[in-house]
Amino acid sequence: MNKSSTLQNSLMLTPLIGVTDSLVTALGLWLMFALVLSAYGVSMSVLRSRMIPATHLLACLLLTATLTSCAELATQAWSLQWHQHLGFYAGLIALQCVVLEHNGFFQSPRRDRLRLCGLFGALMVGLGLLREFIGNGTLASHLSWMAGATQPDWQGWTLIADGGLHLATLAPGGFILLGLLIAAHQAWTRRPAAPH
Repeated sequence: MNKSSTLQNSLMLTPLIGVTDSLVTALGLWLMFALVLSAYGVSMSVLRSRMIPATHLLACLLLTATLTSCAELATQAWSLQWHQHLGFYAGLIALQCVVLEHNGFFQSPRRDRLRLCGLFGALMVGLGLLREFIGNGTLASHLSWMAGATQPDWQGWTLIADGGLHLATLAPGGFILLGLLIAAHQAWTRRPAAPH
């Protein structure tokens, strides 16, 4: 693992733990990430050949900051509650795009880009579901925020009347759950050693 992939993965870890306290925020940030990443990839494919190398980083920064800001403004206009729960994590999308551009991600085959985006989305949504269920005892609470409803009538499914283990909705609980999921994946995929 080289330094650039370590930076790329650690930048993805921040929103993964920060916004996956519920399904709605995890799904919202992933949709915003996919939209900005797609728009950025298309825009830079047109601009990349017309730029001199000295202006590449500046153009990259301006484009990704503009696209991320537009996505944040659209989210804020659509549903203020949803935007408030995303917090500053949406702004990290711009930084992630710059790092991905620097690593040559946008020159890689489309299948690889879709795979990374899909894996990141699946991990975010899965972790959001688990943390909301374990932490609050609910599923899909505040889903009406994504529909832009100002007066929510439906608060999701309450599965545990007393709530859940609140630690799961906090950042340390997110790290613990992610560590347990990684350990379970490694145990599941480990092949037994061949007898000597």
